[in-house]
Amino acid sequence: MNAEPADQIRLLDVQALDVRLQQLAHKRKSLPEHAEIETLTKDHTQLRDLLVAAQTEESDCAREQTKAEQDVDQVRQRAARDQQRLDSGAITSPKDLENLQHEIASLAKRQGDLEDIVLEVMERRESAQERVAELTERVGAVQGKVDDATARRDAAFEEIDGEVASVTKEREVIAAAVPADLLKLYDKLRQQQGGVGAARLYQRTCQGCRQELAITELSEIRAAAPNTVVRCENCRRILVRTAESGL
Repeated sequence: MNAEPADQIRLLDVQALDVRLQQLAHKRKSLPEHAEIETLTKDHTQLRDLLVAAQTEESDCAREQTKAEQDVDQVRQRAARDQQRLDSGAITSPKDLENLQHEIASLAKRQGDLEDIVLEVMERRESAQERVAELTERVGAVQGKVDDATARRDAAFEEIDGEVASVTKEREVIAAAVPADLLKLYDKLRQQQGGVGAARLYQRTCQGCRQELAITELSEIRAAAPNTVVRCENCRRILVRTAESGL
């Protein structure tokens, strides 16, 4: 394949822009905010789960407290009715009076037990409410950090994407001036060789694979016409000759 020396030099400009695009893609993918957001999001999810559990516990305690208070109220009302019967003097039978007094005493004990249950449930509910308040604050704080990291990441995206658009446009302009067959070979080699399809021959060394060329290979390149497209025998990339090639 033949191509004017100027077109081969221009291919190096295309390669430099492609390398820059690779660097930008890597930079975009490896922004520190990615790991930060991932860690914070995981923390946020765990805290949310704990918050839901605490809210569920508080809700359960609220229902349990309501039920216990209703039980206390029922016992209190029954005891009040029994006391009213006792105080009315309507019951004259000693045995019935004894039974009623015994029931009032039993109800008093039952009421005391139920009130203890209410207090215990109230303490558990208060503890759950404190836990809900604490976790709500922590969830909000972590969400704020997620929002901040996301904003920083998006700002970095905008800056990188802006440069990508600029570099891509510049590449399109330069690549348009490179012969189609040379550009096609370059693109093919670039895909095969990790993003580098053309390299400068500098001081007898291929800048693509960093290998110094053998004497026989250098002699062949030295003898080749300036418009001949030469390849590195080691990595098969396009070798572009310049005044600094050491030939």
